[in-house]
Amino acid sequence: MLDLYGVGAPEYAKEFAQFISSSPTSYHAVREIVSVLRTAGFREQDERSPWEGLDAGYVRRAGAVIAWQLPRKTEEITGFRIVGSHTDSPAFRLKPNPNSAAEGFSQANVEVYGGPLLNSWLNRDLGLAGVLVTEEGETRLVRTPPILTIPQTAPHLDRPANNTLPELSAQRDCHPIWALGREDVFDFLCARADLDPRKTVGFDIFTYDTQSPALFGGPAGTDFLSASRQDNLTSVFAALQAFVNLRAASPREDAPQCAGNDISVFAAFDHEEIGSASFSGAHGPFLRQVLKRISLSLGAHGDEQLVLLANSSCLSADAGHSVSPNKPHLHDPDHHPVLGAGPLLKINADQRYATESRGSALWHRACTLAGQRYQKFVSNNDVPCGSTIGPATARQLGIVTVDVGAPLLSMHSVREISSPADLLALAKILSAYYRGA
Repeated sequence: MLDLYGVGAPEYAKEFAQFISSSPTSYHAVREIVSVLRTAGFREQDERSPWEGLDAGYVRRAGAVIAWQLPRKTEEITGFRIVGSHTDSPAFRLKPNPNSAAEGFSQANVEVYGGPLLNSWLNRDLGLAGVLVTEEGETRLVRTPPILTIPQTAPHLDRPANNTLPELSAQRDCHPIWALGREDVFDFLCARADLDPRKTVGFDIFTYDTQSPALFGGPAGTDFLSASRQDNLTSVFAALQAFVNLRAASPREDAPQCAGNDISVFAAFDHEEIGSASFSGAHGPFLRQVLKRISLSLGAHGDEQLVLLANSSCLSADAGHSVSPNKPHLHDPDHHPVLGAGPLLKINADQRYATESRGSALWHRACTLAGQRYQKFVSNNDVPCGSTIGPATARQLGIVTVDVGAPLLSMHSVREISSPADLLALAKILSAYYRGA
């Protein structure tokens, strides 16, 4: 657990970089999250067992995890304070028949997961990571060193490619090589996990960038953090630090002192990059089921559960777009959020982001309590925005939901760029929200 008001932005970024390096997939991220929760005193609740009514507990479901902690006492105005994020990022996923070969090369047979910036994945040192499942249902995490690359065609063979970005075919051009001759990548993965490939019948395996995160830029060399999977581990890590900081026995004097009587919830979902429609995604019933079981453990039934929800709110924390100095025309002329000027409040008239006026005021209070500035993001009318888990959460639960997040450059690239100052500011604001802003 980091002392959010005793750590500097570069130190925070270095801790975050270690989290990224340990979390090449959503499954690995959950392992890291659970490690932090356990150290902070949280206990695991098995969904398949009767609810124990833990004061500080968590449930994990594949690449997702939800944790909660109860206040010292509940009141009639008690609700849930939820920070939602997601653990997955764009990448390539191994197909069911993972082996292919051509021209003397063994290749990994992959498909696109989410919306990666395909050209950024060329000529990179890539590894494979994810989960293997045996016929008995045992799951085993696996991770390789650099074993893959997607080679780009030399300009001597494709002259136009030297002057323009390549127009890539996801099937033909994004087919990584991993060995000479004929080798079996699945057997290689099973050997890494000490499993018999004949008894390993399921897998979710993804490519990941093996290059370590880098802190660089400016006179001090700390203006920027370059790393993979910052969309959306920036939010996962910030929310986790804010959440476990609630358990600090005596917060620093300069930390937010407001303490409410709400139930604090940390929710990190999987599959946001592909629409969240899964048993571990925000469109599924995972969060709703956990909140209901918490409510029942507190003796709330029927209308009382609806009262709890009516008093609740959610910050949907997902990375947003900084303006690029090379493409400023792609942003709204009157909204140019930049790296280093604070996290984003994300607004969209079509509710692609769930923010509305009450939520905007809630975010403003949290920023004020934390002593942090923020920026407003709205899309250029000719450049439609994406979406987040925010609208899904608002629709599932019917609670005030606000879309926020740290600004990034090169989003969905294999290397995304953030400002350490924004990352720490986001964690402080989420801490203030949890503390009752």
